[in-house]
Amino acid sequence: MYLTWLDSNSWLLEIGNQRILIDPWLVGSLTFSNLDWLFKGSKSQERPIPENIDLILLSQGLEDHAHPPTLKQLDHQIQVVASPNAAKVVQELDYTSVTSLAHGESFTLNNQVEITAFPGSPIGPTLVENGYLLKELASGLTLYYEPHGYHSPQVKQVAPVDVIITPIVDLALPLLGPIIKGTNSALEVAKSLQPQVMLPTAAGGDVTFEGLLMKLLQAAGSAEEFRALLEKNNLKTQVIDPTPGDRFELCLEEHKTLPISG
Repeated sequence: MYLTWLDSNSWLLEIGNQRILIDPWLVGSLTFSNLDWLFKGSKSQERPIPENIDLILLSQGLEDHAHPPTLKQLDHQIQVVASPNAAKVVQELDYTSVTSLAHGESFTLNNQVEITAFPGSPIGPTLVENGYLLKELASGLTLYYEPHGYHSPQVKQVAPVDVIITPIVDLALPLLGPIIKGTNSALEVAKSLQPQVMLPTAAGGDVTFEGLLMKLLQAAGSAEEFRALLEKNNLKTQVIDPTPGDRFELCLEEHKTLPISG
């Protein structure tokens, strides 16, 4: 299994001989509803569009997960698996193969990787976006991705999970509360799923953020503090703090199939 962090929530995952691009923001700036004064993210360097992508996986329909300028540049023939809200974004861009996954539904990519949708981040009073469990069918290795730290109790049913990508730092707005649930939420999911490796997401990377929202956001936590929490709770999970743009291999202990008796 290989991973490349492409800043913010964007990842390139290589699993089961498949190349999966997760929540890509690769070109241009990041704004919400074109309100630069409220929030704007700018990259110090644009990431090249990865080649030979087998699937685009979108967890949410908001611009920091389904980034319109990036999606416009990607090949519209690439398969897309998305939350129902994100599926609308790519369908409006005329992508030709879009699978909308409701919570509990699964999709199998080229008989190599099974992707199952779980309840993820709440957006407003009624909408709940997706988290995903990806399983390499040949080895049984699994990866769980939820970019805002909202972990459904249903995820416990798939324990143990080998790799978790989720925030480990809290981001909150005064009076409104957490936008991103980091430290405590990440610790609880680590206890539940007993991962071999955890990787933080939703951090900036090589990105500069500005606007009114950035003046109000309150951040708490760090990778070092989270490692100490894991140790305090007798968890052997390794925390990897990736460098943006660097491809790295996760050396995981594969699941051993027990012999069938009788």
